[in-house]
Amino acid sequence: MSANLHRALDAAIPMLKTIRQGVKTPPKASSAALEKLRQLARAIPPAPQPAQVPQPAEKSAPALELEPAGGWTMDSLRTAVIACERCPHLVASRTQVVFGVGNPEADLVFVGEAPGADEDEQGEPFVGLAGQLQTKIILAMGFQREDVFIANVLKCRPDMPSGVSGNRKPKPAEMATCLPWLSEQIALVKPRAIVALGAVAAEGLLGLTSPLRDLRGRWHEFQGVPVMVTYHPAYLLRNQSLSEKRKVWEDMLLVLEKLGKKITAKQRAFFTAPA
Repeated sequence: MSANLHRALDAAIPMLKTIRQGVKTPPKASSAALEKLRQLARAIPPAPQPAQVPQPAEKSAPALELEPAGGWTMDSLRTAVIACERCPHLVASRTQVVFGVGNPEADLVFVGEAPGADEDEQGEPFVGLAGQLQTKIILAMGFQREDVFIANVLKCRPDMPSGVSGNRKPKPAEMATCLPWLSEQIALVKPRAIVALGAVAAEGLLGLTSPLRDLRGRWHEFQGVPVMVTYHPAYLLRNQSLSEKRKVWEDMLLVLEKLGKKITAKQRAFFTAPA
């Protein structure tokens, strides 16, 4: 340490002692002494910072192992979906996986929410009472059931408590886990339009949770494909008024227009009140 720096410290020490003893008006150090203190402070290297210990990343469910883009065929995808065990509670309760049916090159895909008891038993979507009504709608549109592709957001029937009948709504986590499979199906089919049947299908496919009355009647999009949201056929079984049936049919007319299909006068008049 230089002699000048020693002298600066000697001049400053009495002032520091006085401040420590509580004198209200401390004596002033010379400007030269203060400048030497500033130089000393600047010369002292900064204290080393403690090493940053990397924090472990938050664990999440392993990613669904899908083939590279273009790596699937419908048969290989079916094999993978049937073997899926990502949801152990659904694996334990299901009878079989409900993959989907129809034309693998269809212009139109219908997407429901999840298999019910009949679908779980037969391994095919939309085969119960609601499915029979949906088939009638498909026929009224001018298609055969085998002309379109039909699938669900969830490929396994949601489990029910022991002794409880009926069906439950799929949980968001269940739908999110299964959605990549549906996404791959749609990528393979390459449809020109998709119909989401019901609010749960709209939530699982599009992430939309608004009331269905606010979602239907206009176009949405999934993977670049136009999506029409409409009421689930089970809703029409509970609400058989002409006005509710007409709402679904108006949505289907929009789908036919999107596909460039000719719409007959008879089709346009379906579910309208007689003059």
